[in-house]
Amino acid sequence: MTTQSQSGGAMQTDRILNIKLSSVNVPLTTAVSDAKVLTGRQKALDEVALLFAEIETEQGFNGLGFTYTLRTGGPAQFAHAKEIAPLLIGEDPNDIARLWGKMVWAGASVGRSGLATQAIAAIDTALWDMKAKRAGLSLAKLLGAHRDEVRCYNTSGGYLQASIDEMLDKSSQSLARGIGGVKMKVGHPDRKVDLQRVDAVRKHLGDNVPLMVDANQQWDRTTALRMGRVLEQYNLQWIEEPLDAYDVEGHRALSAQLDTPIGTGEMLTSVNEVADYIQKGAIDLVMHDAPRVGGITPFLKVAQMAENHGLMMAPHFVMEIHLHLAAAYAHETWVEHFEWLEPVFNERLEIRNGHMIVPTRPGLGFTLHEQVRSWTVAQYQTRQGK
Repeated sequence: MTTQSQSGGAMQTDRILNIKLSSVNVPLTTAVSDAKVLTGRQKALDEVALLFAEIETEQGFNGLGFTYTLRTGGPAQFAHAKEIAPLLIGEDPNDIARLWGKMVWAGASVGRSGLATQAIAAIDTALWDMKAKRAGLSLAKLLGAHRDEVRCYNTSGGYLQASIDEMLDKSSQSLARGIGGVKMKVGHPDRKVDLQRVDAVRKHLGDNVPLMVDANQQWDRTTALRMGRVLEQYNLQWIEEPLDAYDVEGHRALSAQLDTPIGTGEMLTSVNEVADYIQKGAIDLVMHDAPRVGGITPFLKVAQMAENHGLMMAPHFVMEIHLHLAAAYAHETWVEHFEWLEPVFNERLEIRNGHMIVPTRPGLGFTLHEQVRSWTVAQYQTRQGK
């Protein structure tokens, strides 16, 4: 099959030749605890499970993508990706939307959300990475960037296992590095502890540094409203996940009653789940996560809906992917800084004056560090003719 180039000559269609999958467990220097741990629902987080997809084509192009999970699910993501990856061998890698549909319908018996779409995300992201590389553009430029830098805030220093002094020290380090804001965890079983911690951090930062809080779904509606009203005095940038991730009506009511913006979305795993919040006016900022929602393809669908409604956007985690997507969003955006995945890649993101700079390297702009081999727990490869 051939297509016509801009000059009128024939251009051969490329085909996917090889897909390599790697399951990688990246250890954290310090185990961290959010409100889900203190309420007994989860264990402390001490590693991040990553699923990498590396794709090669007949014409010699390559793409790198990844997805992740926390605490459980890494082997399951890898197993599902192994089943669907062979379906793409011989396909044109440029047909990303069609290939996403092919993968999700192949696994429709286990659902078109959740773990199934999270596994697809690694392959989908690799296809987008390749497409941008083929064009010689960063992913942000391929999508149509609105900006070359995005405001950023740090979260990793604000977990609940850290003492107040440790949080203050980490927040100072973040600001010294050029990061523009600080997010801290709340949702402690003792609400007075939350307020003491927020008060200490706000006084330490001063009134002009953006401060956010994240309850990780651990408040009921009454607690969220009462805490939200008390927290109004701290001029927060937003309150994140105050309620259960599926409580759309609760978020809508809370957003209507508080001046502080309300955000959620990181735990949602399909376009329809996030769209419900947007269409019902239940949030002030959308915080969906490309690996969790199924990759860049569905992420962009959500972003378009959010843009049409004039919402702020602050995608969750994986700054290595979300920086490009935030740069291509029309309205106000933030990107979340975590240093957890930095050892995985050879490259580093530049941060200055409160902003994260979008890389100009083609694609996502990242290559895997050799250290990844020692953290790899499983691999699979499928190629043409096998």
